[in-house]
Amino acid sequence: MTALTLSTAGAATLRADALVVGVAKGPKGLVVAAGAEAVDKAFDGKLAAVLDALGASGAEGETTKLPAPAGLKVPVVLAVGLGSAPEQDESFDEEALRRAAGAAARALHGAKKAGFALPLDDASAVTAVAEGALLGAYAFTAYQGGEKKAAKGSGPKLPLAEVALLGAKPRDKEHKAAADRAQVVATEVNIARDLVNTPPNDLTPEAFAAVASAAAKENGVKVQVLDEKALVKGGYGGIMGVGKGSENPPRLVKLSYTHAKAEKTLAFVGKGITYDSGGISLKPAGHNETMKCDMAGAAAVFAAVVAAAKLGLQVHVTGWLALAENMPSGSATKPGDVLRMYSGKTVEVLNTDAEGRLVLGDALTRASEEAPDAIVDVATLTGAMVLALGDRTFGIMANDDAFRTSIHEIAEEVGESSWPMPLPEDLRKTMDSPTADIANMGVRMGGGLVAGLFLQEFVGEGITWAHLDIAGPAFHEGAPYGYTPKGGTGSAVRTLVRLAERTATGDLG
Repeated sequence: MTALTLSTAGAATLRADALVVGVAKGPKGLVVAAGAEAVDKAFDGKLAAVLDALGASGAEGETTKLPAPAGLKVPVVLAVGLGSAPEQDESFDEEALRRAAGAAARALHGAKKAGFALPLDDASAVTAVAEGALLGAYAFTAYQGGEKKAAKGSGPKLPLAEVALLGAKPRDKEHKAAADRAQVVATEVNIARDLVNTPPNDLTPEAFAAVASAAAKENGVKVQVLDEKALVKGGYGGIMGVGKGSENPPRLVKLSYTHAKAEKTLAFVGKGITYDSGGISLKPAGHNETMKCDMAGAAAVFAAVVAAAKLGLQVHVTGWLALAENMPSGSATKPGDVLRMYSGKTVEVLNTDAEGRLVLGDALTRASEEAPDAIVDVATLTGAMVLALGDRTFGIMANDDAFRTSIHEIAEEVGESSWPMPLPEDLRKTMDSPTADIANMGVRMGGGLVAGLFLQEFVGEGITWAHLDIAGPAFHEGAPYGYTPKGGTGSAVRTLVRLAERTATGDLG
């Protein structure tokens, strides 16, 4: 993990491989952002003019490298675009700072240390820049030759090793707390990314459970793992129905973080399909290659619980990881089979590729038994949600409008694009089954909402619940941008952590 320091050095005296400054689009052309005054002075006040001559526009995420002039201790200056300059007496948007820091960190892969002289007006800006830099510095290289080859130049470039924030105050309690929080959150997001990126032959349900157990024990989180025998004995028909076609049996993992002074309890439930072939309802060619990411919801839940523990939040947080591998075989669930869920309800399986809702149904019922104040499930659940919202925005459904609104506001606050979605009652009828209590499929149109309605059936009466369908943003197949890498993104981790923080302080809704 990239190191983070609050440097007392000035931009002119810092010794590092590079110095990052911000530039923006002003009403009369390119402007140099606050924090870069000493660098601009080293350029005789002509930094904006030099960058303009090189074609820089200040557009968000744009990076331009320059040889450093005399007067600076670094060999390279990296200018990163912040987008439009704010009005007088206003600050840059936190997400703009986060993305700029991420773009800069990505551009500096292979460097040992870089100073970030971006605008830091307050502790929130410190959080944004620190998070962006640490998330942008991420790289998944576990299967690409290792550090020794990278050090020799024959392997992939390693991430930026150290981020030094200039302008932050190490002795300021708010700045220090903001940096510490950013380090924790970014670390856990990157761990979630690692899990999503890990090949499915190495990340089986059993292996995921082992990773979660080890991390939980290291951070004072209680852990309980139900193996296939316990799942059968306990009547977890949804999880077993999905996992029984695989040689790698399923698991249900419970992670429990408690605080002595906590008054509220949150339950997070994550879909953890470590590989999704579709089962007997096999996915068509071209749709299997990225299905290692179908456990991104469970990765987000795991990371959020550990982050809550590391931050010592005054709230109880329980995480439920519903882990299974969905494979076709002679023992696999077939279309037309009826499963008896943990709740006792029966489900007619019309499509074995609608498996996430089956494992989540069991986990939601189990989580409800402990009567938490709220449950939030996270899942790469439906392609329909991607069609509705694109690949950068997750959908939010809930049985409480105010709770749905709060989660939407929290997600936007931390820089995760989301949108509230309805749960139309008329769509519930389309899952009526002549054979069982409910079918796992309804009408195709509005399929993401149908899936949410299915999940709602397994939430305990009177419990506030929300469902995050992260099918779009959980795995990024295009070119990296801002602090978002190619591959696993760690979607929803920051939203869950902020929800836990708000619940702990009573500042929710």
